[in-house]
Amino acid sequence: MTPGDKKRTATPSATEGRKAEHVDLVVRERVEHRAKRTGFDDLNFEHNALPELHFDDISLETTLLGFSLKAPLLISSMTGGYTGAYEINRALGRAAEKFGLAIGLGSGRQALESAEQHRTFSVVREVAPKAFIFANIGGVEAARLHATGKSGELRRLIDLLQANALAIHLNPVQELLQPEGSRDFRGVLAGIESCVKTLTVPIIVKEVGSGISQSVARRLLEVGVRAIDVAGAGGTSWAGVEILRNGIGSRHNLEPFWDWGIPTAEALQQVSELRPEFGFDLISSGGIRTGVDVAKSVALGATAAGVARPLIQAFVEHDEEALFALVETFLFQLRAAMFLTGSSDIPALTRQRLHPRANNTDLS
Repeated sequence: MTPGDKKRTATPSATEGRKAEHVDLVVRERVEHRAKRTGFDDLNFEHNALPELHFDDISLETTLLGFSLKAPLLISSMTGGYTGAYEINRALGRAAEKFGLAIGLGSGRQALESAEQHRTFSVVREVAPKAFIFANIGGVEAARLHATGKSGELRRLIDLLQANALAIHLNPVQELLQPEGSRDFRGVLAGIESCVKTLTVPIIVKEVGSGISQSVARRLLEVGVRAIDVAGAGGTSWAGVEILRNGIGSRHNLEPFWDWGIPTAEALQQVSELRPEFGFDLISSGGIRTGVDVAKSVALGATAAGVARPLIQAFVEHDEEALFALVETFLFQLRAAMFLTGSSDIPALTRQRLHPRANNTDLS
């Protein structure tokens, strides 16, 4: 049996239903980690009372995998492959184009299997002709394609979406708890290495909310991965999403896994230690909720920080105007954090140091 070749209970229509259910739960329910936080609140910048800067002159420009961005903010992978995803991805793509941001798409496995929902993915390039876009496939799927000699199939996905890079997501916790998920993660690293060797676009490897440790990052970098998105714990818990889908009273008690994972700031600190050795791009995601979180991520070594759930909520619960306004808020807060630390540009922000938050709140 090759990796991922387990009996699947999901038909294409069931897959679409699952994708729609995922987005609905993420938007409507409290699915963030419960007891575990990102760790950003425990770290503070040193306030600079004499910044000697004009706020409007501060530059947010940066590069990701050699592609110029107007800010180190990334719209993280979330959805695609069902009817309702078209409008969501269209709005997110318009935001990426308007603000000069990078954007990731949801898992493209269904786009490889059927042409029916292609436009729910391809609409992003239609509305964002200049944006840095990355396609997305699961690690288990990459392993299956490698084991069957079909890694080249991913070229079709990249061409379809006119993507600048491919992200391969690692989600063992989600797959383990998902009723129709795969529990066979054999050969995933070999599948990733095959993608590195056979595809002409750079490969990003990302978690989905449980974090990537330094030891796992090293294994990925050694096979040629160009960027790592730690996607740590503290934001959306995909274990929590699957627990809700299973039902709280499921046969196995899954509750202990709701908070499973490495907090985002901790994962970021671990993996950033490898940057001098491997020279890769590092993405921070998982519970990024303010522009100050973005600034702290950059100070901890991130090239960019990814946001998903708040942006989708803004659009689904309100409208595109609310989505744009939220992106503007993130960018204002990032610029403000830079102003208050005396950082005129992103390289200057990378030189700022974060300090553990003092526990002593006695003002007497």
